[in-house]
Amino acid sequence: MKLATWNVNSLKVRQQHVIDWLETSQVDVLCLQELKLPDEKFPRADFEAKGFRSWFAGQKTYNGVGILVRNGLAVDEVTVVRNIPGFEDPQQRVIAATIEGVRVISAYFPNGQAPGTEKFEYKLRWLDALQQWIAGELAQHPKLALLGDYNIAPEDRDVHDPKAWEGQNLVSPEERAHFARLVELGLVDAFRLFDQPEKSFSWWDYRMLAFRRNAGLRIDHILLSPALSSACTFCDVDKTPRKWDQPSDHAPVVAQID
Repeated sequence: MKLATWNVNSLKVRQQHVIDWLETSQVDVLCLQELKLPDEKFPRADFEAKGFRSWFAGQKTYNGVGILVRNGLAVDEVTVVRNIPGFEDPQQRVIAATIEGVRVISAYFPNGQAPGTEKFEYKLRWLDALQQWIAGELAQHPKLALLGDYNIAPEDRDVHDPKAWEGQNLVSPEERAHFARLVELGLVDAFRLFDQPEKSFSWWDYRMLAFRRNAGLRIDHILLSPALSSACTFCDVDKTPRKWDQPSDHAPVVAQID
């Protein structure tokens, strides 16, 4: 099973990008973030025409997550979950489904704005709730994959200029501690299972020619349970769509599970 995650930064704007990439990448499951459209506007029929079923939790203008699944793969619709159970939140940030016995979670972690702000405090509360929920999910689903835009660069090597970013949002000690807590549950960063080129990133600001200068961050991740990480044979960032016209500021991250 080939899994991928991609923050598309508006599905309405980049629907054709997603369709084109699905055809070339041959992924089986694609987790999407920042749909930025309500459920009634989700292009379910267009994806079905390309051989993918979809599950999603959207909202107008902001947030929104989805999972696209290639036809032929079994999905247990009874176990589909939208948002973190027990955590009251109007923002649509999580959707989970069990696909061929694999618990797949697509998550759009809060940005946080800046340490010391209300949005940052919300991010920390959200991360607490996520960690508690994931612990329970792992107990029920030994095969689990948490994919998404984490809005956390876990190490200095995931930042193009660690000194310039020191103490800022996305790299703060609090956020990195939360990432570490997910790893302590037993999850494994699929990207770091393999040798990777230095300065490998998944997000580049639209401003100041950041992509051309490779001034980015690695904030899009695939964390795998031990049962999946031991079967993971590949993980990489596909920068190709970032080079297209009107791209998302994120690139897809892909992992192969054999």
